Amino acid sequence: MNFTIAAQSAEQQGSNNVQRILNDNEAWRWIKRSAAAAGLSFLAACSTLVPNTAPTNAPPASTTNAAINVVAADSDRHRVALLLPISGKDGDVGQTLANATTLALLDTKSSNIRMTTYDTALGVQTAAQQAIADGNKLILGPLRGDNVVAVAGIARRANVPIISFSNDVSAAGENVFLMGHLPNQSINRVIKFAKERGKTRFAGLVPKNVFGQRALSNLTRSVYDAGGTMVTIQEYDGNSRSSIEAAARKIINIEDIDAVLIADSGKKAAISAAYLRGNGVQSIQIMGTDRWNVDNSLVSSSVMRGSWFASVADGLYRQYAASYRSRFNATPLRLSSLGYDSVLLVARVARNWPVGTNFPVERLTDPGGFIGIDGAFRFMPNGLSERMLEVQEVRQGQYVTIDAAPRAFGQ
Repeated sequence: MNFTIAAQSAEQQGSNNVQRILNDNEAWRWIKRSAAAAGLSFLAACSTLVPNTAPTNAPPASTTNAAINVVAADSDRHRVALLLPISGKDGDVGQTLANATTLALLDTKSSNIRMTTYDTALGVQTAAQQAIADGNKLILGPLRGDNVVAVAGIARRANVPIISFSNDVSAAGENVFLMGHLPNQSINRVIKFAKERGKTRFAGLVPKNVFGQRALSNLTRSVYDAGGTMVTIQEYDGNSRSSIEAAARKIINIEDIDAVLIADSGKKAAISAAYLRGNGVQSIQIMGTDRWNVDNSLVSSSVMRGSWFASVADGLYRQYAASYRSRFNATPLRLSSLGYDSVLLVARVARNWPVGTNFPVERLTDPGGFIGIDGAFRFMPNGLSERMLEVQEVRQGQYVTIDAAPRAFGQ
């Protein structure tokens, strides 16, 4: 099943800051100068990426199952497929991503893009085959790494590139690009920051699952590259509090550890931190990954105060989330920004992409990168994304940026 619905007219949509910037010659010249200074290809101006207002008569999220047609003739539009689970167990995740792409199309008024959503919950390979048969030249999605692998062979035979929302590095390559935030970059960023702040002897707490195994390898490499010493890494059963506490106990029994990185969700990290703090360990710096950024409960946890983690910046996301709530009467999931930014990227490339031709995949690997809600990013030739991350600290009631993201790649 797939969905394509018509957009409201520009008059009905009202004022839109993104489009105003794109159409304002003076503003656009300023953006280009800023992009040149920062070494980036801006998708939109940072300070006004998301409109301050949004229509209140848009359909609710549960009924917005597709992307938007903005002009009448298919011959004038690029066909882009959105492969997401709109129904089933991941339907809420797929829907928030689909809503985000809808919002981005409205914000940019991309009249030369025809986007259709295909429900992967009804069969991911069937969805991919239908998307190719319908003439789509680019696929956004799928969501999960195993689905990306299932779609990749079908898409490659048709010379259709994929920009997936997955962060499964094993799925990347051969015209498959990952928008998902890669945990190794978050680990590397916070370890490097800690080393610069005088931390030299590191420990790790990682769950016994796929994420934990990758984090273990990434943590060891990051500490080595930063010039620190990896003292110990303890593994635990992520579903067992007793196992988490047993692993933390082994950290306590080792002297001269400066910092411990907990490669798990915020809730699991809080269990470890509570055990460490409750057993007299006050001086060890607790750190984590960008998985903490989706868990606002940490700001109310006293044992987590002062902890560090690296993540994409949240300033533009807060503007986007307000616009999303206004339009869809719902709060977006944090990862929905990937959907919004993917459309900004396509809209940027579409300016110089002749309709009816293959997607210019070489544009994706521009070394200068792009910028969106989640800050600056670029795709590497191997299909992985590289992002500029900031370091945040958990304080009472809020996350506070303590080391801003670099302004250009290579800094």
